[in-house]
Amino acid sequence: MPSRISLARLFCLISATDDLDLLEDLALAGVTGFQVRDKDATTRELVALTRLVLAAVRPSGATVIVDDRLDVALATGADGVHLGADDLSVVDARRIAPDLVVGATCRSAAAVHRAAADGATYAGFGPVFATTSKTGLPDPLGLDAIGAAAGVLPLIAIGGVDAAGARASRAAGAHGVAVIGSIWRHPDPAAAAKELVTAVG
Repeated sequence: MPSRISLARLFCLISATDDLDLLEDLALAGVTGFQVRDKDATTRELVALTRLVLAAVRPSGATVIVDDRLDVALATGADGVHLGADDLSVVDARRIAPDLVVGATCRSAAAVHRAAADGATYAGFGPVFATTSKTGLPDPLGLDAIGAAAGVLPLIAIGGVDAAGARASRAAGAHGVAVIGSIWRHPDPAAAAKELVTAVG
């Protein structure tokens, strides 16, 4: 992992449909990681969105990761990329961008071991709980799966994580959590962010 980057304990996922005017408030509330994930955006739209996020949260010292797209991460000067099973391989991403944070989606301890061997910085591990933010996911892995997979790479628990789930995930061995609905579907996203920041410690 690049020495200048401290891996966030709380990642907030961002798309163009979210209230982007709140990004600075979320960073000031203590959210130290943002992942730009917009499956419907064109490449140019994703670049523009990433640059907007960077401008809003970097002054607070937050890290910005781009989902799926290493080219966009490199073009915008983002801090890293998060890769799923159908994306560019971790090995290739690490070869192209040796100094970036490279996250890998993992759903088992074996997958975490593979990601570590391939050079990943962290594993996005989930879904830990039931979630409606993404379709086509397997059944929730549960907290025991975190304990079984911990210790190889920092685990970022994702999938239905609220403040209570964040505390439980950390207690089970996760480095941190990534959230969507717990912030964006809350009536007061900044207040929700503060609660999550406290929960992940």
